[in-house]
Amino acid sequence: MKASKTLTNIIAFLCIAAAGVFYFSRRVRAEAHVQKLVIVGKNGVRHDFEVEIASTPQEQELGLMFRKTMAPDHGMLFEMNRTAPVVFWMKNTLIPLDMLFVAPDGVITHVHANAVPEDLTAIPSEGPVSGVIEIDGGRAKALGIAAGDRVLHPYFNDVK
Repeated sequence: MKASKTLTNIIAFLCIAAAGVFYFSRRVRAEAHVQKLVIVGKNGVRHDFEVEIASTPQEQELGLMFRKTMAPDHGMLFEMNRTAPVVFWMKNTLIPLDMLFVAPDGVITHVHANAVPEDLTAIPSEGPVSGVIEIDGGRAKALGIAAGDRVLHPYFNDVK
């Protein structure tokens, strides 16, 4: 009886420890993927953001799905790892987003404002891009971010 109770306690401890390791590793991984990004307007005004990086197909597929809120100075940078036309949608995305389509040289080529949550309508880049930045819906207009503005981030220096 005593051995059975000890075994049960050991199993319970191992389950709790495994859950803690899983939670901590996910949190560290998410924090490691947050980077600084700056958008400079044609008038020279700078807008600083902290963006999560989505560079793998799995990260890009998940994107900002299921998020209920996002800080106004946060977003996500989709590193497409090639230059080509892209299409986005809002499947399982619960908050409105502005999508900034960015050329390899870091110039914003197109802004799609206030994409509708959970809408499956295709949102095209309107030309070849190497990255897409998603920010809170309405922020681009509020900050005056527009096509022709420049994105400062190491990815746009390295993209082919």
